[in-house]
Amino acid sequence: MTGLRLIPTREAAPAVQLDGVGVAYRGRTVLRDVTGGFTAGSLTAVVGPNGAGKSTLLKAIADLVPLAAGRVTRALPRHGMAYLAQQSSIERGFPLSVLDCVCLGFWPAARIWHRVSRAQREAACDALAAVGLGDVLDRPVGTLSAGQFQRMLFVRVQLQDARFILLDEPFNAVDAATTEALLRTVADWHAENRTVVAVLHDHAQVRQWFPQTLLLAHAPVAWGPRPRYCATRTCATSGSSLTLGTTGRPEMAGMAGASGRRSVSLARRRVAGLPGVSCR
Repeated sequence: MTGLRLIPTREAAPAVQLDGVGVAYRGRTVLRDVTGGFTAGSLTAVVGPNGAGKSTLLKAIADLVPLAAGRVTRALPRHGMAYLAQQSSIERGFPLSVLDCVCLGFWPAARIWHRVSRAQREAACDALAAVGLGDVLDRPVGTLSAGQFQRMLFVRVQLQDARFILLDEPFNAVDAATTEALLRTVADWHAENRTVVAVLHDHAQVRQWFPQTLLLAHAPVAWGPRPRYCATRTCATSGSSLTLGTTGRPEMAGMAGASGRRSVSLARRRVAGLPGVSCR
């Protein structure tokens, strides 16, 4: 059976390509038939209802979970990729200072058994000072507020100097001022031609800051450019109201196969009314 066919919108080769990717936990399918690519230098928001497989998608890209099907092809080495997990999944009780935590960002480029250099520690101090954390260098990470903790983690990603960055709900439980500052950091990474993929729930942030959008409901429903306008549709499998913008000819990722028949049918109905979407 032929499902929704991927319609490419850009000619550049992808930094990461997914072909029929599936992931299952304890026999339960979380992702299925994910086919598509993230173009080098692109900035993509991954949206969808809770439990749709968004975090699992990032882990699959980062090679943190085994694949039940398909493959992920990366055009860069592992140390060229940075992954920032949700705050709720990070152990904050570990006895580590703020400065030592951000210096972990240097380890992908360091040789085994080598210490962080004085120049690197000075660079880390400068980066922390730039985000307002210059006075908490020696404090344990567990004593930071949610906003301070997330700024620290962004500094660690910055020091890692990765070309491909994965952010899982990076602005949850963070105050508005910190969110604005971190969004500008993401925009700076995009301007430096880094590839950024972020799981988000705030649709206003998606519309304002992210040129590409992937709507996910275990399988891709729509994947394409940022909207010139937005249309509200109900996401397949959940009944949750989601805002998805489309323009031109967004990419539609495949959901073929017997196990995906119902999702294909639902996805066709959900996206058929969106301007510029082609279902084949």
